[in-house]
Amino acid sequence: MLKRLIGATCALALGAGSAVADSSEGEWSPQIFSLDNGMEVVVLPDHRAPVVTHMVWYKVGAADELPGKSGIAHLFEHVMFQQTDDLAPGELDEIVQRNGGQLNAFTSWDYTAYYERVAKDRLELMMTIEADRMRDLIINDDPEGPYISERDVVKEERRQRIENNPGAILFEQVMTQLYSDHPYGIPVIGHMDEVAALTPEDGLNFYNTWYSPDEAILVIAGDITAEEVRPMAERTYGVLAPTGTDTRPERGWGPVADLAESQTLVHTDPKVRQPEWDRYYLATSFIQDDELAYALQVGIDVMGGGQTSLLYQSLVEDQQVAVSASAWSWLTLHDRAPAGFSASPAPGVSLDELEAAFMAEVEKILEEGLSEEDVARSRNSLAAASIYGRDSQSGMANLYGRSLATGATIEDVMSYSDRVKAVTAEEATAALRTVFGPDMNYVNGRLLPEETFQ
Repeated sequence: MLKRLIGATCALALGAGSAVADSSEGEWSPQIFSLDNGMEVVVLPDHRAPVVTHMVWYKVGAADELPGKSGIAHLFEHVMFQQTDDLAPGELDEIVQRNGGQLNAFTSWDYTAYYERVAKDRLELMMTIEADRMRDLIINDDPEGPYISERDVVKEERRQRIENNPGAILFEQVMTQLYSDHPYGIPVIGHMDEVAALTPEDGLNFYNTWYSPDEAILVIAGDITAEEVRPMAERTYGVLAPTGTDTRPERGWGPVADLAESQTLVHTDPKVRQPEWDRYYLATSFIQDDELAYALQVGIDVMGGGQTSLLYQSLVEDQQVAVSASAWSWLTLHDRAPAGFSASPAPGVSLDELEAAFMAEVEKILEEGLSEEDVARSRNSLAAASIYGRDSQSGMANLYGRSLATGATIEDVMSYSDRVKAVTAEEATAALRTVFGPDMNYVNGRLLPEETFQ
């Protein structure tokens, strides 16, 4: 298939197809259209340099894995770089690098994405390669073949990144408790025993179910327009018929139950050099409740978003009981997301003392509320950061792809600055009280260097 598609790149048909929807005026105006096979296409013109970022986002992630098959979405991220009917093992990397490009991929609970950054005149070659591995990936039971060998690579990756990392081990334990009846509680990299048991048949079923043009979003940012992209997309991706449409299950997303009670998990390891205390709450996401999410993002930024935040100034600068103190959230997940606090104690301060001082400060903030001055500073900073982010071509491609893959719209992305700047001090305070109030349950994580509970 790849040879046929590469041959087709010689044909040029600019302007072919129906009109393109341009959803806004001005810089980074997204141009959107769909192919007949259901593939969504988003073009983000940026004419500052003759380069493009080409991304394919599959609407499948770790949250969509079947019971007992954890890690298969991440395994596929690896297998996709191996062999197709027309590409020998390692040839994909060689082609991209030989053409002066960069490539990589990543997996989340909500999506899997692949990207290349190349000169504009190499774009159709990248599209051809991606279309080839969308359809003609080699998956077999050869012990030296692409599937089995990459399964072994993933097992070693888990040993190095998780099982040899005390913080990662504790994080897995916390997420299991936080999402006890939801797939976010299953690690993206998978459980070791389940990864080891993933068969080539499992791989083929997963591939044929999810790696289909109607489950993919093509995002191209750079020195190009939709009128130029459309004929290339039709010659490469447009010739692929959807697969798995009759057997594809619903996405693994669903309600996240409230925590029945608060609990504390402790993990000790001689490799730990600095004790750490974390507290996780269940919050929301931009998809689940955008009004609460915007207000919460601003409130969390005021409370613990950096060295000028209320928590850092009080606990690190004034009381000097901590060497770090922050608040955070993951509001870009599809389902209900976590939010919480993190801190490390100053020398001579126990985790009990740190936790007490930290939560006393949180209670003070929740009781007194946030000032309009602090909220104005935070919302302006967040809005400015989103505007500065437009300087990054790959960052914009990532932003639009991630947002659309999790169910947001083009309008949601484009309205971010206006929405965040509209948050009031009262709304930000109310959001913090909703998520972190004294009646809300949580999971504490304590990371310690020795066998003592502090």
